[in-house]
Amino acid sequence: VQLQASGGGLVQPGGSLRLSCVASGSIVSMPTMNWHRQTPGRQRELVASVNTGGGAYYADSVKGRAAISRNKNTMYLEINNLKPADTAVYSCSAYETILRKSFWGQGTQVTVTP
Repeated sequence: VQLQASGGGLVQPGGSLRLSCVASGSIVSMPTMNWHRQTPGRQRELVASVNTGGGAYYADSVKGRAAISRNKNTMYLEINNLKPADTAVYSCSAYETILRKSFWGQGTQVTVTP
């Protein structure tokens, strides 16, 4: 199983970004997919999660500004009104229930700066 994250970039404050995460390989059951972010010197933060039924979780730091969605094994995260505090490496993860293992994608850098 492989996860591939993309969509990061350089954005001005107030702008928007849409991140994508594509899971491929021997996937049978992957009920929940997650977005995380991390900045140097800080603990990794769970930003948002989505399950196969469309149920979603958002961290307080992005609630009201983010929308997570999922189409089978592809997950999206759109963040609006980006702030410099959103600058981080964003990575995706998922737990495959048959393999009983978590899989992580490589990070994609999001930089919010004037």
